[in-house]
Amino acid sequence: MIPKNFLSKHIFQKRRYYSPFLVFTILLFAACENDLDKVKLVTQKEEFPIETAHDIEIIYSDSGLVQAKLNGPLMEHYVGERPYIEMKEGIHIEFYNGDGSISSELTANYAISYENEKVMEARNDVVVINEKGDKLNTELLIWEEGKETIHIPTSEFVKITTEDEIIHGYGLEANQDFSKYKITNISGIIKIKDEEYVPNP
Repeated sequence: MIPKNFLSKHIFQKRRYYSPFLVFTILLFAACENDLDKVKLVTQKEEFPIETAHDIEIIYSDSGLVQAKLNGPLMEHYVGERPYIEMKEGIHIEFYNGDGSISSELTANYAISYENEKVMEARNDVVVINEKGDKLNTELLIWEEGKETIHIPTSEFVKITTEDEIIHGYGLEANQDFSKYKITNISGIIKIKDEEYVPNP
Protein backbone atom coordinates (compact mmCIF):
# COMPACT_ATOMS: atom_id res chain seq x y z
CA MET A 1 0.00 0.00 0.00
CA ILE A 2 1.37 3.39 -0.96
CA PRO A 3 1.64 5.70 2.06
CA LYS A 4 -0.76 8.61 2.26
CA ASN A 5 1.97 11.16 2.74
CA PHE A 6 4.29 10.02 -0.04
CA LEU A 7 6.47 12.89 -1.30
CA SER A 8 5.93 14.76 1.98
CA LYS A 9 8.75 12.76 3.58
CA HIS A 10 11.68 12.13 1.30
CA ILE A 11 15.42 11.82 0.87
CA PHE A 12 17.19 13.77 -1.86
CA GLN A 13 20.40 12.49 -3.40
CA LYS A 14 21.81 15.35 -5.48
CA ARG A 15 24.78 15.58 -7.78
CA ARG A 16 24.38 19.32 -8.27
CA TYR A 17 22.54 21.88 -6.19
CA TYR A 18 22.20 25.64 -6.16
CA SER A 19 19.90 28.22 -4.66
CA PRO A 20 18.43 30.67 -7.20
CA PHE A 21 17.51 32.98 -4.30
CA LEU A 22 21.18 33.25 -3.35
CA VAL A 23 22.22 33.96 -6.95
CA PHE A 24 19.43 36.50 -7.31
CA THR A 25 20.49 38.29 -4.08
CA ILE A 26 24.14 38.46 -5.16
CA LEU A 27 23.14 39.95 -8.51
CA LEU A 28 21.03 42.56 -6.76
CA PHE A 29 23.89 43.66 -4.53
CA ALA A 30 26.34 43.62 -7.44
CA ALA A 31 24.09 46.03 -9.28
CA CYS A 32 24.02 48.28 -6.17
CA GLU A 33 20.22 48.27 -6.18
CA ASN A 34 19.05 49.97 -3.00
CA ASP A 35 15.46 50.69 -3.95
CA LEU A 36 13.51 48.13 -1.93
CA ASP A 37 10.29 48.91 -3.80
CA LYS A 38 11.95 48.00 -7.09
CA VAL A 39 13.38 44.82 -5.60
CA LYS A 40 9.95 43.88 -4.30
CA LEU A 41 8.40 44.52 -7.70
CA VAL A 42 10.93 42.24 -9.42
CA THR A 43 10.41 39.39 -6.95
CA GLN A 44 6.65 39.66 -7.36
CA LYS A 45 6.90 39.38 -11.12
CA GLU A 46 9.38 36.50 -11.17
CA GLU A 47 8.94 33.19 -9.39
CA PHE A 48 12.05 31.24 -8.42
CA PRO A 49 12.39 27.76 -6.89
CA ILE A 50 13.81 27.75 -3.37
CA GLU A 51 15.48 24.42 -4.06
CA THR A 52 16.77 22.81 -7.26
CA ALA A 53 18.19 19.30 -7.52
CA HIS A 54 19.54 17.28 -10.44
CA ASP A 55 19.56 13.50 -10.93
CA ILE A 56 17.43 12.95 -7.87
CA GLU A 57 16.03 9.88 -6.19
CA ILE A 58 13.21 10.20 -3.69
CA ILE A 59 12.69 7.19 -1.43
CA TYR A 60 9.78 6.58 0.93
CA SER A 61 10.04 3.80 3.49
CA ASP A 62 7.83 2.73 6.36
CA SER A 63 9.06 0.52 9.20
CA GLY A 64 12.19 -0.26 7.22
CA LEU A 65 10.31 -1.27 4.07
CA VAL A 66 10.65 0.73 0.86
CA GLN A 67 7.22 1.78 -0.37
CA ALA A 68 8.14 3.73 -3.49
CA LYS A 69 11.06 5.24 -5.41
CA LEU A 70 10.85 8.30 -7.64
CA ASN A 71 13.66 9.19 -10.02
CA GLY A 72 14.01 12.24 -12.22
CA PRO A 73 16.67 14.39 -13.90
CA LEU A 74 15.41 17.67 -12.41
CA MET A 75 13.36 18.75 -9.39
CA GLU A 76 12.36 22.31 -8.49
CA HIS A 77 10.67 23.22 -5.19
CA TYR A 78 8.46 26.31 -5.05
CA VAL A 79 6.79 27.90 -2.02
CA GLY A 80 3.95 30.37 -1.60
CA GLU A 81 0.23 30.13 -1.00
CA ARG A 82 0.21 26.84 -2.92
CA PRO A 83 3.66 25.20 -2.57
CA TYR A 84 4.57 22.59 -5.12
CA ILE A 85 7.34 20.39 -6.50
CA GLU A 86 7.81 20.48 -10.27
CA MET A 87 9.66 17.96 -12.44
CA LYS A 88 9.88 19.49 -15.90
CA GLU A 89 12.13 16.82 -17.39
CA GLY A 90 10.06 13.78 -16.46
CA ILE A 91 9.71 11.15 -13.75
CA HIS A 92 9.88 7.41 -13.22
CA ILE A 93 8.13 5.99 -10.16
CA GLU A 94 8.26 2.41 -8.89
CA PHE A 95 5.65 1.33 -6.34
CA TYR A 96 6.43 -1.68 -4.13
CA ASN A 97 4.50 -4.47 -2.44
CA GLY A 98 5.22 -5.49 1.14
CA ASP A 99 7.54 -8.27 -0.06
CA GLY A 100 9.71 -5.80 -1.99
CA SER A 101 8.40 -6.67 -5.44
CA ILE A 102 7.25 -3.94 -7.81
CA SER A 103 3.47 -3.53 -7.89
CA SER A 104 3.37 -0.90 -10.65
CA GLU A 105 5.47 1.66 -12.52
CA LEU A 106 4.65 5.13 -13.78
CA THR A 107 6.56 7.28 -16.26
CA ALA A 108 5.73 10.73 -17.61
CA ASN A 109 7.51 13.58 -19.34
CA TYR A 110 6.29 16.10 -16.76
CA ALA A 111 4.92 16.07 -13.21
CA ILE A 112 3.84 18.55 -10.57
CA SER A 113 3.02 17.71 -6.93
CA TYR A 114 0.98 20.09 -4.78
CA GLU A 115 2.23 19.60 -1.24
CA ASN A 116 -0.73 20.86 0.79
CA GLU A 117 -3.35 19.05 -1.29
CA LYS A 118 -1.24 15.88 -1.59
CA VAL A 119 -2.12 15.69 -5.28
CA MET A 120 0.26 14.93 -8.12
CA GLU A 121 -0.42 15.53 -11.81
CA ALA A 122 1.56 13.57 -14.40
CA ARG A 123 1.40 14.88 -17.97
CA ASN A 124 2.68 14.23 -21.48
CA ASP A 125 3.10 10.60 -22.57
CA VAL A 126 2.00 9.09 -19.26
CA VAL A 127 2.46 5.31 -19.03
CA VAL A 128 1.43 3.05 -16.14
CA ILE A 129 2.17 -0.69 -16.05
CA ASN A 130 0.79 -2.88 -13.28
CA GLU A 131 1.89 -6.21 -11.85
CA LYS A 132 -0.15 -8.19 -14.40
CA GLY A 133 1.40 -6.33 -17.30
CA ASP A 134 -1.66 -4.22 -18.11
CA LYS A 135 -0.49 -0.99 -19.71
CA LEU A 136 -2.17 2.41 -19.51
CA ASN A 137 -1.41 5.23 -21.95
CA THR A 138 -2.76 8.76 -21.53
CA GLU A 139 -1.69 12.41 -21.52
CA LEU A 140 -2.92 13.41 -18.04
CA LEU A 141 -3.18 11.42 -14.82
CA ILE A 142 -4.01 12.71 -11.34
CA TRP A 143 -2.91 10.84 -8.21
CA GLU A 144 -4.70 11.71 -4.97
CA GLU A 145 -2.60 10.48 -2.06
CA GLY A 146 -5.29 11.05 0.58
CA LYS A 147 -7.82 8.92 -1.29
CA GLU A 148 -5.17 6.45 -2.50
CA THR A 149 -6.62 6.66 -6.00
CA ILE A 150 -5.68 7.78 -9.48
CA HIS A 151 -8.06 9.24 -12.01
CA ILE A 152 -8.11 10.71 -15.47
CA PRO A 153 -10.62 13.41 -16.48
CA THR A 154 -13.33 12.37 -18.93
CA SER A 155 -11.93 14.83 -21.48
CA GLU A 156 -8.69 12.81 -21.75
CA PHE A 157 -8.22 9.83 -24.06
CA VAL A 158 -7.29 6.53 -22.40
CA LYS A 159 -5.81 3.38 -23.88
CA ILE A 160 -5.37 0.18 -21.88
CA THR A 161 -3.55 -2.81 -23.34
CA THR A 162 -4.01 -6.20 -21.65
CA GLU A 163 -2.99 -9.70 -22.66
CA ASP A 164 -5.97 -10.13 -24.98
CA GLU A 165 -7.60 -6.69 -25.35
CA ILE A 166 -6.94 -3.10 -26.31
CA ILE A 167 -9.52 -0.81 -24.71
CA HIS A 168 -10.12 2.79 -25.79
CA GLY A 169 -12.09 5.38 -23.89
CA TYR A 170 -12.20 8.70 -22.09
CA GLY A 171 -11.60 9.11 -18.35
CA LEU A 172 -10.55 6.53 -15.79
CA GLU A 173 -10.84 5.70 -12.10
CA ALA A 174 -8.43 3.28 -10.40
CA ASN A 175 -6.68 2.41 -7.16
CA GLN A 176 -3.16 3.72 -6.95
CA ASP A 177 -1.38 0.45 -7.78
CA PHE A 178 -3.55 0.13 -10.92
CA SER A 179 -4.67 -3.39 -9.99
CA LYS A 180 -8.34 -2.38 -10.30
CA TYR A 181 -9.57 0.20 -12.79
CA LYS A 182 -12.64 1.38 -14.68
CA ILE A 183 -12.75 3.45 -17.86
CA THR A 184 -15.47 6.07 -17.48
CA ASN A 185 -16.55 6.18 -21.14
CA ILE A 186 -15.47 3.20 -23.26
CA SER A 187 -15.36 3.99 -26.96
CA GLY A 188 -14.22 0.59 -28.21
CA ILE A 189 -12.59 -2.77 -27.49
CA ILE A 190 -10.21 -4.62 -29.77
CA LYS A 191 -9.93 -8.35 -29.13
CA ILE A 192 -6.28 -9.11 -29.82
CA LYS A 193 -6.67 -12.89 -30.19
CA ASP A 194 -9.76 -12.75 -32.40
CA GLU A 195 -8.85 -9.42 -34.00
CA GLU A 196 -12.38 -8.16 -33.46
CA TYR A 197 -13.44 -4.59 -32.85
CA VAL A 198 -16.43 -4.11 -30.58
CA PRO A 199 -17.82 -0.56 -30.84
CA ASN A 200 -19.46 1.17 -27.92
CA PRO A 201 -23.26 0.87 -28.22
